[in-house]
Amino acid sequence: MRAILSPVASGNGAFVVHKNLESRINGYSVTAYNPYRTLFPPSLYSAGRSNRADLIHTTPDYACFHYKENVPMILTFHGFTLDRYLEKYSSFLQNIHCRTDLRWFTQRSIRLANQITAVSHFTAQLVERELQPSKSIKVIYNGIDERNFTPARDKKSRDRIKVLFSGNLTTRKGAHWLLPIVERLNPNIDIYYTSGLRGKGSLLDHPRLFNVGLVEYAQMPSLYQSMDLLLFPTVREGFGLAAAEAMGCALPVVASNCSALPELIDSGKGGFLCKVGDVDDFAEKINVLAEDKILRKEMGDYNRSKVERLFTMDRMVKEYQCLFESVMNDFYTQR
Repeated sequence: MRAILSPVASGNGAFVVHKNLESRINGYSVTAYNPYRTLFPPSLYSAGRSNRADLIHTTPDYACFHYKENVPMILTFHGFTLDRYLEKYSSFLQNIHCRTDLRWFTQRSIRLANQITAVSHFTAQLVERELQPSKSIKVIYNGIDERNFTPARDKKSRDRIKVLFSGNLTTRKGAHWLLPIVERLNPNIDIYYTSGLRGKGSLLDHPRLFNVGLVEYAQMPSLYQSMDLLLFPTVREGFGLAAAEAMGCALPVVASNCSALPELIDSGKGGFLCKVGDVDDFAEKINVLAEDKILRKEMGDYNRSKVERLFTMDRMVKEYQCLFESVMNDFYTQR
């Protein structure tokens, strides 16, 4: 059995995806490390170094520190943080980091890689435009376990509408817009928000903002099922895993009209896409859905059907399996 090693930082969507691959592909092993170790990148040399590997599958930002001579490497862009668009949503130090060492690490990792993938066409096109890699980029959409992320069986009518925000409480996820949005919503609408995979932070107090804290991934399906719709005001998304999970649970989604989200959400059919940061538009669309139970049901059913067609776990796993085998066969046949 061939060994596939996946060194990846914990606390983000990439970690979730790679752990899903680990649970479904024989020989695939995730070596997780604390993201704070990237403050001193040479410390990453030890991540998985002692493990035998026939293939390395990791993210591009620090892949050059995981590279092993005579072992093929596949990179997956789950997002692209080097984009200048994100500068106004980042700190001064983050921007310096992205312009200097992180950009160099990423470019070196690309040169060392045997294959590059991306989780959306948007991300692939962005990488091609900004970094101009010599290798072509294969798009493999993320998948969710549609057998776990399923619609609620018996959704009872209630007077209050429950809106979910799922993600880390950062400006890149649009968390700073939750308060002005909730202030514009009808009085019977509440927003529930998680503290993301990092499990940190809280927003300002408001009688219709509720912090559900850190939710274990296994409990996420039941959380989606208890809600009426998903609010996703992100400013940049490589794919949009939370949107896909909510869609699997037959929720309509009100999201930013940016990056990869139009590849998931068909505006007017599975929810609404709003201009980034337009809190009035977000509130208006949420109010429309809150007042129309039939529309919520139609959009939720549409989203569930789209997940079953395009974003299943089995489809994603099969595509990665085929890619892994192809790269290893080519590499070791040529030696």
